[in-house]
Amino acid sequence: MTANEKILATFETRIRQMILRFQELKKENQELYAMIEKNEKGIKDLQAKLEQQQSDYQSLKMAKMIEITDGDLGGAKDRLSKLIRDVNKCIAILSDENQ
Repeated sequence: MTANEKILATFETRIRQMILRFQELKKENQELYAMIEKNEKGIKDLQAKLEQQQSDYQSLKMAKMIEITDGDLGGAKDRLSKLIRDVNKCIAILSDENQ
């Protein structure tokens, strides 16, 4: 084999190696793009779930506030009535002292 033939054989080998490496990288690139697409879909699903959970939490919080307000309404009325009676007693005592 002459020097030129050796150079051509080496060049051909290198070209084949580059082609094989290119095909490997191309396949890896496709797999990575598929992974990215899958992850983006997962992220969108999780974002939708998060938004739904936040909405549910806000609804639950509002319902809890209404429940507390309804339950405390009777107690608040009782406390207010007691305060009014106490104020009336104080007014009556002050009125008796001024006469």
